[in-house]
Amino acid sequence: MSDRIRSTTFVAALCCAALLLVACTQSTTGTAGPGGPDQQAQLARFYEQQLSWGPCADFAVSASDREAFADPKFECARLEVPLDYADPGGRTGQIAVLRQRATGERIGSLVINPGGPGASGTSAAASLSSRVAQSPLNQRFDLVGFDPRGVGASRPALDCLNDAEWEAERADLDVDPSPAGVDQTEAENRQYAQRCSERSGGPEVLSNVGTRDVVKDLDILRAALGDEKLTYLGFSYGTRIGSAYAEAFPQNVRALVLDGALDPTETTVDRTVKQNAGFQQAFDAFAADCARQPNCPLGTDPAQATTAFQALTRPLIDKPVGAENGSRTLSYPDAVTGTIQALYLSQLWPALSRGLSMLASGDGTILLRLADIYNGRDPDGRYANDIEAFISISCVDEERITDRDQQAELIRRANEAAPFRNDGRGIVPALDPCAFWPSPPTSQPHVPQVQGLPATLVISTTGDPATPYQAGVDLAKALHGNLLTYEGTQHTVALQGVPCVDDAVSKYLIDGALPPVDTVCRAG
Repeated sequence: MSDRIRSTTFVAALCCAALLLVACTQSTTGTAGPGGPDQQAQLARFYEQQLSWGPCADFAVSASDREAFADPKFECARLEVPLDYADPGGRTGQIAVLRQRATGERIGSLVINPGGPGASGTSAAASLSSRVAQSPLNQRFDLVGFDPRGVGASRPALDCLNDAEWEAERADLDVDPSPAGVDQTEAENRQYAQRCSERSGGPEVLSNVGTRDVVKDLDILRAALGDEKLTYLGFSYGTRIGSAYAEAFPQNVRALVLDGALDPTETTVDRTVKQNAGFQQAFDAFAADCARQPNCPLGTDPAQATTAFQALTRPLIDKPVGAENGSRTLSYPDAVTGTIQALYLSQLWPALSRGLSMLASGDGTILLRLADIYNGRDPDGRYANDIEAFISISCVDEERITDRDQQAELIRRANEAAPFRNDGRGIVPALDPCAFWPSPPTSQPHVPQVQGLPATLVISTTGDPATPYQAGVDLAKALHGNLLTYEGTQHTVALQGVPCVDDAVSKYLIDGALPPVDTVCRAG
């Protein structure tokens, strides 16, 4: 499968921490999308649609959603969009939308996207609701989350593996660098791409799930919500949606907050290597903190922590360990994935330390639960389509590698940047599923053209493992926006209880007042 680490958000980390503690809108306003007169006429019916709001129970795709969506303060609807914007009279899709109404004098809608790609915006909005309950944002804005096309409760949904196939995939090592091993892995990846096409609705669906099309859906959503201009908060991959929207519809932007940036000018290879380096930086920070605690499973010398981690995890390649009282097993890929999940947020470091200590004692339960969160597995063994959507969207958003030598060089650089996750068996230069995708990429790295865009706010965290700090600096420059720096080790920070950051976000979104240039916020 893919060797790339995905960009998830604070929502997954918060859910992980909890588990380990074991009516109609107004008519269209604003400016419609681009296109000739005929296309504009065909798109008009989408821009003019009225959303029918109702209970959210049917929109839940996970156990946590089913519990959260039962709250009557949330209402849900489906937004109809063209499946292919080049043929707006053809097949259509439905975008799942969740809303919590403003409690006071309403400015408009605050639309959020939590990242991924593949994370559910409806789930994120429900999770974020409690964190902004006492915030002025809750009073002035309808809080709106949407599942991008193919994701979560949107239809058609991306579907590549059933639950049993996902369990087998997680146990599949793909560590054999021999020609036969490479051929086998590529055959699996080719089959994966074929299954995605067959089970998701065909090549037409896979061709049109990228950010290029999501931003057009977002503009239709803006209109259907009755907002003349878009107010948007995007985390992680959600910053790509935000910056792409800013380029496509600068005249329709009221305010953009982009936290945990993807640099739109960066190549896929460079971003992958830098992200791996970011996770190694977070691992090193965890190891230094662990070394100061009694009984650290990685020892008292942070310089030896990577070697100690490898000594703990690499034996799993040949012999997985039991977990969940013997009902399941922890594989090597899941041990690394569980560790990566915990590195997104420093508050999860104690859980990671406990997990590694338990692994040393022959119990993989905590690391397996962390890996379950990353992979979107419910306690009942059902999988959401987070990872399937991540791969599918990446395959049409990212540059494609179709040469084994180039793939080998990428893996070599990634292993060098993040040695803690190097399996030590040699490079397996198998092409990933994107090399066999039935449709070409729809995006490429470039400097956004955003003439007429109002002032934006970009937030970047100095120790962000998934979206390194410099990407935020570069995105702010590309959008001619203001940069707010947060000094910390975690992935994204907005509306997570840091007063300096949250106050700046609220003032900007409500009043348009940006923080002073070069503002730096710190924990506590």
